[in-house]
Amino acid sequence: MSGMSDALPARLPATSPVARLRALMAGPLLFPTLVLLLIVAALAAMSVGAAGIPLNRIPAALGLAHPIDAAIAERDRLVLLSVRLPRIAVAIIIGALLAASGAIMQGLFRNPLADPALVGVSSGGALAAAAAIVIGDRLTAQAVPLPFAILPLAAFIGSLITTAILQRLASRGRATSIAIFLLAGLAIAALANAGIGLLVFVADDRQLRDITFWMLGSLGGATWEKAALIAPFLAALFAAIPFIGRGLDFLVLGETEAFHMGIAVERLKRIAIVLIAAMTGAAVAFAGVVGFVGIVVPHLLRLVIGPGHRRLLPASACFGAALLLAADTAARTIAAPAEVPIGVLTALFGAPFFLVLLLRQRGLAGL
Repeated sequence: MSGMSDALPARLPATSPVARLRALMAGPLLFPTLVLLLIVAALAAMSVGAAGIPLNRIPAALGLAHPIDAAIAERDRLVLLSVRLPRIAVAIIIGALLAASGAIMQGLFRNPLADPALVGVSSGGALAAAAAIVIGDRLTAQAVPLPFAILPLAAFIGSLITTAILQRLASRGRATSIAIFLLAGLAIAALANAGIGLLVFVADDRQLRDITFWMLGSLGGATWEKAALIAPFLAALFAAIPFIGRGLDFLVLGETEAFHMGIAVERLKRIAIVLIAAMTGAAVAFAGVVGFVGIVVPHLLRLVIGPGHRRLLPASACFGAALLLAADTAARTIAAPAEVPIGVLTALFGAPFFLVLLLRQRGLAGL
């Protein structure tokens, strides 16, 4: 089994661009740079859309400046507060959850190819959410959808079961097989997608539209209520980072070595699995299946700041938020007035990145 550091050269030349960038970002510039990137993405998301709002009108729309035209400022305010700002908030939270869950999964399995969407964790959550939509309606004999709060719970349970099965299949003793990890993940994703296909076959028109939402991914239904429901998952992530960051660093060396260094390995694994399942399930419940954010973001940051999880996890959350926010802005403007499903867009750009990474790792994976 190879460690996470195998994804990087053992030593970079001191004059290489990556080495200079890593030295620069290893200091106090890292998080201000990521926050600035997030602010730029948020401003672009507020300004761009079917009802364009120039940047110089945003302060007046938010009540931070005196408006030149009260009618235009009121229209801008309605668009921002009712549509764009809730969508921005949900995109930031979901992007942070997806990127951080990918970083935690890569540390847990000591595998830079790990991603909740890629290995079926997101599909398991989507299957459970789809089952809640179809079977729940039939069991309760209701003509209206079930309360939306049930969907995050169902997606969490589905993601938790999928992650636990994957961990059990890929682990032998204290070692984890990369090849088995990937192949088992593909098999689990195929089974989950088959289950979703069966639910699609028996669903009515309204249920079919909801299931299609899970399969393609979208932030079109974002509201302040949904942002408030999903925010506690992000708070749980940042509360857990001080407790799991050091353990994940030692786990890279192997479970036996981490145990001898004083890490409660089994407890760490349980906490990590629950976090991955909770964050992935929440993201799936509110946005559907959005792939490749969890593999692209941690890998890029690891190239720049190194593999230390106490910095990698919060940096991944911040960069993932900016990346998904930018992707969502592109998704709703590329084919305006139509909207491209965000899951399609992230797969379009993330899949080539994954293929390159897989080719770099093929010798280590034995594939």
